[in-house]
Amino acid sequence: MKFLPPAIALTLLAGPAFAHLPPGEYGSFAAGLSHPLFGPDHVLAMVSVGLWAGMLGGRARLSVPAAFLSLMLLGFLMALGGLALPFVEPMILASIVVLGLLVATAARLDARAGAALVGVFALFHGHAHGGELGSAGALSFGLGFVLATAALHAAGIGLGLGLERAGRRIGRAGPLLTRGLGAVTAIAGLGLAFG
Repeated sequence: MKFLPPAIALTLLAGPAFAHLPPGEYGSFAAGLSHPLFGPDHVLAMVSVGLWAGMLGGRARLSVPAAFLSLMLLGFLMALGGLALPFVEPMILASIVVLGLLVATAARLDARAGAALVGVFALFHGHAHGGELGSAGALSFGLGFVLATAALHAAGIGLGLGLERAGRRIGRAGPLLTRGLGAVTAIAGLGLAFG
């Protein structure tokens, strides 16, 4: 757990030159795996999905990330099929702000509503992945980014649970740790949008 905050910080510092591996040199799977891991917009949104799902608890811990993964794949297939989706980049940036605010405010929705909300944003993330496929093989690339996204969701859930446990030791300030992380995420999203 100690390594997660520095790992997230290093990921956020990755520049655009390191955002994507060329499939010709590293293979389609590695290119797909690296796509969400080295894009700060994807990392912030996907970790936030996990954080929020963890806060919601119960069925939402699985259904919210599962909805994101499913609809992200649908967005990917839409891009591969040539179906246009307007405002892809603005919606990805909006997802960071909205998901950060959901965590910051500890917004409570039932599992279905939470899944539907993240699913809308997931379409745009998936479409972006499909739009940047390049020379990569779609199946390998898709498998790579799905696994990376699932790992980021799991990291968010684990981070949230870890902060919750740490919070129990420090009393009332405990829930503020996760909520503070959500606020920082929303601010980072605004920084990416207007920076």
